[in-house]
Amino acid sequence: DNIDSFVYNLVQYVGILGGNPMVLQNNARMEDVRCVIEREGISHIIISPGPKRPEDAGISNNIIKEFGQKIPLLGVCLGHQCIAHVFGGKIRGANVLMHGKVSKIEHNEKGILKGVPNPLIATRYHSLVVDEESLPDCLEITAKSQDDGEVMAIRHKEFPIYGLQFHPESILTDDGMKIMKNFLEVKE
Repeated sequence: DNIDSFVYNLVQYVGILGGNPMVLQNNARMEDVRCVIEREGISHIIISPGPKRPEDAGISNNIIKEFGQKIPLLGVCLGHQCIAHVFGGKIRGANVLMHGKVSKIEHNEKGILKGVPNPLIATRYHSLVVDEESLPDCLEITAKSQDDGEVMAIRHKEFPIYGLQFHPESILTDDGMKIMKNFLEVKE
């Protein structure tokens, strides 16, 4: 939890889909995170939206580094930016501020975006974006917005790591529940 009001919408989606979500704030100690993951048998990790930049996202970056190779991981908004940051991508100011704006998102119809409309109508709440030119080879762009061409989704080419700049949990995002279901079906 990167201290964001959307966290509990994500929690609700995971619960509706049959998961047993547990929330840890980004100021938790990594030792505690390791214990919880081992003790509870955590099958998936979501790095939530939140204010600020990846450098200010508490333990989010360390969780991606330590568990992203082993446990399916989804980053939403700030979490998406953290994924890019961890692997060497840069974060920059968006061309247009997008707070509560709806965009058409074109995607590759694979992975967690399989079976959702293309283009997808999605809600965006962000002033920062992943800089496409700085993305390392290990990350693949899987979606971009039609209106401003910004990167809207990425995935790691080797590990079960996915990032979404838009909010699947927003009521104005079409098939957000399907995207979350697809993520929860990802295996190691």
